Amino acid sequence: MTLLNAWQEKWPDIRISKPAETGAGVLDSGAFKSIEVDSVFATINKAQTIIGQAVLYRSLAQPSDDLQEIVEKQQAVKEIQENPKLKNTLQQLLLSAKKDEKLFYQLLFAKFLSSGGTARDDAAIEGYGYKQYRSGVRFILDFVGGVLQLNKPESSYLGSLFNGLREFTKTRTYSLMTGPVYITEKGMQCVLDRKKLTPAIVFKPHVFKPMLIAMVFAALLIVNLFVPIGFFSFSPAVAIFVVPMMLIYFPIIGGFDRDSCIKPLREEYRQSNDLGKALDVLGQLDELMSLVKYAEENAGAVVLPELIEAKHHKISLKNAKNPVLSQVGPDYVGNDFSIDQEKLVLITGPNSGGKTAFCKTLTQIQLLAQIGSFVTADSAMLTVADKIFYQAPEISQLDDGEGRFGTELKRTKAVFLASTAKSLVVLDELSEGTTFEEKMETSANVLNGFYQKGNNTILITHNHQLVDHFLAEKKGVALQVEFIDEDPTHKLIPGISRVSHAHRVAKKIGFSKEDIAGYLADS
Repeated sequence: MTLLNAWQEKWPDIRISKPAETGAGVLDSGAFKSIEVDSVFATINKAQTIIGQAVLYRSLAQPSDDLQEIVEKQQAVKEIQENPKLKNTLQQLLLSAKKDEKLFYQLLFAKFLSSGGTARDDAAIEGYGYKQYRSGVRFILDFVGGVLQLNKPESSYLGSLFNGLREFTKTRTYSLMTGPVYITEKGMQCVLDRKKLTPAIVFKPHVFKPMLIAMVFAALLIVNLFVPIGFFSFSPAVAIFVVPMMLIYFPIIGGFDRDSCIKPLREEYRQSNDLGKALDVLGQLDELMSLVKYAEENAGAVVLPELIEAKHHKISLKNAKNPVLSQVGPDYVGNDFSIDQEKLVLITGPNSGGKTAFCKTLTQIQLLAQIGSFVTADSAMLTVADKIFYQAPEISQLDDGEGRFGTELKRTKAVFLASTAKSLVVLDELSEGTTFEEKMETSANVLNGFYQKGNNTILITHNHQLVDHFLAEKKGVALQVEFIDEDPTHKLIPGISRVSHAHRVAKKIGFSKEDIAGYLADS
């Protein structure tokens, strides 16, 4: 589905794309929310146009799992980055497109106001729509024409986008946009439709019709020959004929063009799959430029990850930093991480040590890799995940009838059934809301299930007994967040954390045993 098709009669929404149902795509709504995709989008979004931003958001919400497609997209990003002429020309075309883009959406989606109405927002059109039609059509034609003047690109991904625009120039929609548009008894026709000369009105997107005005003056000239009205001397008698004609000229001509030409044309454009594809191409080119700008404007190290083929998910990162948080703090601590044959990683450590932040770093980097983007690391090698799952604790709803334990277990079951050996699964705690004994048993059963499936599963947990259990069975690897003198370094190191630092956290927020005693004494 093109974005134009998704928008239909709605004013264009950049965030129109949604993640798929669990198991139907790379991301589901749970992972989308937990990974904080909206924050990732805000960080990497450098697109100039609304359609470019919408395409980028769609890529993040519905990332590809096709290795060849992602590699080709990476090659397109490289070509733009390494070809200054191509990059500068695309930048100028996008800046130019940005000027008329809003008028294009007004042409397609805005409501025409009644005579004398005043537009209070972008979703309304005053007058007859001539400006919106001219500028909206120019928005498409200038961009298509500008791109097709560029040299043939080397990368296949860019080549396919250019070819898509070339194919658009052969369509009825493009012919209607370039004109002329003929209004016939059989409806609207373009040059491609007219097989023989038939009576037709040619639509011109402006109220002044030279031919019509010339015919009116010719009629007045003829009248002057038989009934002298002082046409050549511009006597007051001329006003009797001319002024009423001028008063009715604009509403008649403008109203006809609006209702018989502009409205039918915009409806055809809005429903045009060909135009939808061309608009998507514009957005895809803007998306590529956005990824290049993201890399150029990033203060830290970024790299296009090496994508490899394997039977199960693998990932290796050097000095990986969170794409969102590292932009806020330049001193953000990076981590090395590698998982190949282990399949199970158990991360322990006190609260506020960086466990969750690291797992979000890992999944956000995986997501960025699968849209062809640069990632925040010194080096990165990974496979394409067919599914990226991130299960975070959820508060049960009053009407779910399951409680916290049941709500979480249903989510875990859905993730388990949908995952494969090529999936990346992050579980932030397991089996909360039940006794310790049941938590141990259920968690062990779940993790063994994922282990046998063969995917990479990462568990964030405070349950060091559970970690001991799996290490005793020689399954997986244990990592912990490092603390020095009760202060987190935000580094992952081998080992198991057996302390919670709960007192440190309580003291930090002013709710330790001593704080409570103080509050009671003061009350």
